[in-house]
Amino acid sequence: MVAGRRTRVRLFLAFWLFILSGIAFLDRTNISIAGLQISQEFGLGNQRLGWIFSAFLIGYAGFQLPAGVLAARFGPRRVLTLGVLWWGIATALTALLPSNIPHALVLLIAIRFVLGAGEAVIYPAANQFVARWVPQQERGFVNGLIFAGVGAGSGLTPPLLTWIIVEHGWRAAFWFSAVVGFIGGAIWWFLARDTPEEHPGVSRAELQEIREGLLVSSPDRDFTQSGASTSISWKAIFTRKDLAALMAGYFSFGYIAWVFFSWFFLYLAQVRGFDLRYSARYAMLPFLCMTIFSLVGGSLSDRLTRMYGLRVGRCYLASVSLFITAIFLVIGSQVRSPQLAGIILAGGAGALYLSQSTFWSVSVDIAGRSSGVFSSMVNMGGQLGGALTASLTPWIAQRFGWTTSFAVAAGMAVVGALCWLVVHPERALESSESHLMKV
Repeated sequence: MVAGRRTRVRLFLAFWLFILSGIAFLDRTNISIAGLQISQEFGLGNQRLGWIFSAFLIGYAGFQLPAGVLAARFGPRRVLTLGVLWWGIATALTALLPSNIPHALVLLIAIRFVLGAGEAVIYPAANQFVARWVPQQERGFVNGLIFAGVGAGSGLTPPLLTWIIVEHGWRAAFWFSAVVGFIGGAIWWFLARDTPEEHPGVSRAELQEIREGLLVSSPDRDFTQSGASTSISWKAIFTRKDLAALMAGYFSFGYIAWVFFSWFFLYLAQVRGFDLRYSARYAMLPFLCMTIFSLVGGSLSDRLTRMYGLRVGRCYLASVSLFITAIFLVIGSQVRSPQLAGIILAGGAGALYLSQSTFWSVSVDIAGRSSGVFSSMVNMGGQLGGALTASLTPWIAQRFGWTTSFAVAAGMAVVGALCWLVVHPERALESSESHLMKV
């Protein structure tokens, strides 16, 4: 038994990552809420608006691997601080575009690409934090908390930004997003440290608890000095067969998620006939469900892992949740009642986010000290899926109807569910490396 005061600094920092996650999605979804006004002001249509949405995701996906390397090399404190400041600058640049500027489409695409490149650091850096700070038995909950910020940020965006847009115009909404980002990044810099050993607020009892929890998943890990190696297991990463399965599964996840992030607000307004304020209220529902079910999924993952092992707690839970997602999407897109459709589709978003924390928890379970890079590659798959849906969804809807667009998303959910069946988080990367070295 360890004497002395007990602290929970890791949970407080995880909560602030929840805040930064919310800010990230405030910055990336504000353009979908302001899309109608921006489209009218600059003479865009849904297809060109889709190109702007895709530009963010291409930048985000393209910089995932560099973001993972930076997080491993320089730590989550510095990388996230600089990243959040970057987001704020890119968001402010959008607000500065004058109405009559030539080549507005090209400039909007470029700015959103730069924003995406900056936001690429958020989750690889957060995953590096989890690998260094969070015991295995808490990873599902902590990742669920971090990704609950996705739902919270995206859920607060429609009513809050709609009010700002109605009262002060769309540019004011972007200025608001930028200022919130600057404040959030500054607070993270003052609160965070890269390892628990460096943080003055971590008690000896909490430090031992963290170390013991990390040793459960990485028994060969060295905790001398800083407790975190910056070496990256490149060969072991690229020879993992389940890396491809996780990337494909997260591609499917990203495709579905970005139907909600990019198009759900406009779908309610243009297809289901809701006015601006009514659309904002119903557009909150998927993100409220994402927030709740991300937390539920993380806690359930930890509990099932303790009871039945990593395969059940991570893989089977994620697979079942994606199958349920497919059912909700098919039913929700076909019901006649607009209100019922909004509720059922929101349930599909919630079912999807039951699996969210597992993608990130399993990356730490598998990759340990290399989780920043490993998770960045998985996340790259998700963002490529999102980039595809940002442009493909309105194209399918225009030619075949919105029911078909949601059917394609449901098919993606089934593919993602099947991918999870070939993932093996119980086979840790670092343990495999150690075994090979001994042989």
